[in-house]
Amino acid sequence: MRHLMSPLDFSVDETNQLLDLAVDIEHHPEKYAHACDGKKLATLFYEPSTRTRLSFEAAMLNMGGSVLGFSSASSSSVSKGESVADTIRVISCYADICAMRHPKEGAPLVAAQHSGIPVINAGDGGHQHPTQTLTDLMTIRSLKGRLDHLTIGLCGDLKFGRTVHSLINALIRYPGIKFVLISPEELKLPDYMKQDVLDRNHIPYEENNNLDAAMQGLDILYMTRIQRERFFNEDDYIRMRDIYILDKEKMSHAPKDMLVMHPLPRVNEITVDVDDDPRAVYFKQAQYGVYVRMALILTLLEVKPC
Repeated sequence: MRHLMSPLDFSVDETNQLLDLAVDIEHHPEKYAHACDGKKLATLFYEPSTRTRLSFEAAMLNMGGSVLGFSSASSSSVSKGESVADTIRVISCYADICAMRHPKEGAPLVAAQHSGIPVINAGDGGHQHPTQTLTDLMTIRSLKGRLDHLTIGLCGDLKFGRTVHSLINALIRYPGIKFVLISPEELKLPDYMKQDVLDRNHIPYEENNNLDAAMQGLDILYMTRIQRERFFNEDDYIRMRDIYILDKEKMSHAPKDMLVMHPLPRVNEITVDVDDDPRAVYFKQAQYGVYVRMALILTLLEVKPC
């Protein structure tokens, strides 16, 4: 039995195989329409989510499976004091596979250690978000044609952004990757990420607090929202929430082939007048998330389509 806690749980070859499967699902959905008949997915979401939870549910339903679970901690027995370990032991009696989101870092790992079914980390605090990373990799590979020799700008909340941390860890395994880190001083990428991940692996990067200047030369601009739920002080959040706003005017000065990605939800960091720009691919990115999660469920359940 295998779990997914981090994008590094899959080797580069395994990641490429999973992305190949996701592409096949995209182009031949009818092959997979009954691949999970009789299988059940449990979605245990202790933290609010729209895209991740619904894309997991859509993925399972697309393959003929069914879904059970909860969408907030208040609607589960955690409100009565039940531990993650006990919850997953019970869920293992009801479902074949589980996707868990939790505000505490490491909670899905605790669940995996006590689970009788595969557990997928659907986001744990500011730590990891591996299925979003797999979605991001599929988006980049499908639209750029490669995952190597790319310059990626990461903009916004780089301190708490689990999507950013996961994506960096995944991309450094490909040759020719360079990062441009765009953030205010208070939300810079943590030192442990720079020292233990980027420096240790000799990955070139530069830090910049100016979005306009940083965009030049980028292949990918990965925007993130300033996360209100990660702030202890409301005044700090209000002071920084509008610090980076990508609009049509800024896009007019961006490279013609630069893709704009965003894990969503956005607040106001990308204005709606950018949505019609062909370089804005964040809604297509959300669609790729369904194919990736279908491929992941099949892989962890070791299901082969007929």
